[in-house]
Amino acid sequence: MSDILNTILARKAEEIAERSARAPLAEVIARANDASPVRGFADALHERIGTGDAAVIAEIKKASPSKGVIRQDFRPAEIAMSYEFGGAACLSVLTDVDFFQGADAYLQQARDACTLPVLRKDFTIDPYQVYEARALGADCILLIVAALDDGQLVDLSGLAMQLEMDVLVEVHDIDELERALQVPVPLIGINNRNLRTFEVSLENTLAMKDAVPKDRLLVTESGIVVADDIARMRAAGVHAFLVGETFMRADEPGEALRQLFFPYE
Repeated sequence: MSDILNTILARKAEEIAERSARAPLAEVIARANDASPVRGFADALHERIGTGDAAVIAEIKKASPSKGVIRQDFRPAEIAMSYEFGGAACLSVLTDVDFFQGADAYLQQARDACTLPVLRKDFTIDPYQVYEARALGADCILLIVAALDDGQLVDLSGLAMQLEMDVLVEVHDIDELERALQVPVPLIGINNRNLRTFEVSLENTLAMKDAVPKDRLLVTESGIVVADDIARMRAAGVHAFLVGETFMRADEPGEALRQLFFPYE
């Protein structure tokens, strides 16, 4: 596990303690139970792929630990509307405060501004955060295998699905993939970024794709920059993409999405 991930997880445990002191678990559970109905996240991806198109999870992200601030003019609602217009199937919204300059409000603003299902992109390590995600209106949560033990993977994914959310389980290598496949989640994300070196290679997805069972939808994450990247993936049978930084650096994120994925429509 990388030093940066260890640092993030240590801070995340402190953050959960702080949040639960402000809003007890029972209160968050009550808000989760009152949340608006979920929009089917996995269903939206399958539906888009079923039409013959790529299914794009477009990310709303202000900053990252390695790159600093990615987008100065950061307006989540406007970005969400732009993505929907540009052809995104779903959204991913960073809510981590300390390392990605995210906020819970960004997810709420983005979801309220469009009809797309939304993934809460954060470092989920505790049931409190799963209820919190549902209370915020999330339709899907991210679970990072490198950050969790097997028991946590089972418990957190089970709770999310009990709350009718989908789960995207993210892996970086074949050992993590084998662990991820022990839980019956609909979505497997293969991150092309090496957690130790932070180098990005699309070969990571291409090398592991055949180990993902056909009943799981494979999402390739990180490193999609040019049309050739998409063509390589689609030729290999990979049709779902999570893309963030490429769009966040564009003047109009949704137009950048359209030009990259749907240039002839």
